[in-house]
Amino acid sequence: MDLIGLALSFALAAVMVPAGVRGLLDAGLVRENYRGRELAFPLGAVLAATALVALAPLAFLDDRADLDLLDPELRRWITYVLGVAFLGFLDDSLGQARRGQSPRGWRGHAQALAAGRLSTGAIKAIGALALAAYVVSGRGLESLEYLADVALLILATNLFNLLDLRPGRAEKALALLGAGLCLGAWTAEPLELLGIFVGPVLVGAAFTLRERAMLGDTGSNLVGAIAGIWLLTTLDESGRLVALGVVAALTLYGEFRSISSAIESVPPLRSLDSLGRVDD
Repeated sequence: MDLIGLALSFALAAVMVPAGVRGLLDAGLVRENYRGRELAFPLGAVLAATALVALAPLAFLDDRADLDLLDPELRRWITYVLGVAFLGFLDDSLGQARRGQSPRGWRGHAQALAAGRLSTGAIKAIGALALAAYVVSGRGLESLEYLADVALLILATNLFNLLDLRPGRAEKALALLGAGLCLGAWTAEPLELLGIFVGPVLVGAAFTLRERAMLGDTGSNLVGAIAGIWLLTTLDESGRLVALGVVAALTLYGEFRSISSAIESVPPLRSLDSLGRVDD
């Protein structure tokens, strides 16, 4: 995706995301956040829809006008981004209806499965595994490399779900990751590949930071999928193994400890985490 495509993505997001937030509120689709405020929910559904609206004219112009607006590899990866967003939407709309009784984390879902109960979270995990196995296949990878890439994609998606416990945190992490990958590899490939999602996510961050909307699992899955794909497509084999180790360690920590408490205990991280949020 070139600058024209990115500009169109941002322009559509600037119109559609605010309208989508109003639509969620008008329909009574709200949820209480960690401070008890009722916010439009799930914003992730609006972000995914906005990306699809942007895709329509870009795909037409890319094919009919012979313009280089879309990365050919988008055909592979968009399946995963939209697929895990849909799985997150199932969890948002069905699994959270019994919020206090729903199992939490991978351990909780595994225990539910062992007890003969298939939670929406377990469906989300199984579906994400299937999607990751599908989109990573056919790239000529050795068996161990293939399994490592599948694991990296799944764990990155799940990690951003764990991060999304405070307004704007997941979006900030994605922005920092994207900047690091682009500068470190000196490439704009991450933006060119998934640019149709970047505009909606960044515009949506203005609403999550001001506590007007919540991403939900729909949105955190979408953001995590972008992060995982960026890692897979930008890093070499050694870099992906390092990333897998880091993501696995953070995921394991998040299963047993509080990531929010860890961030609060480190002043620079606490300042970055609170940057741009509404006052308490």
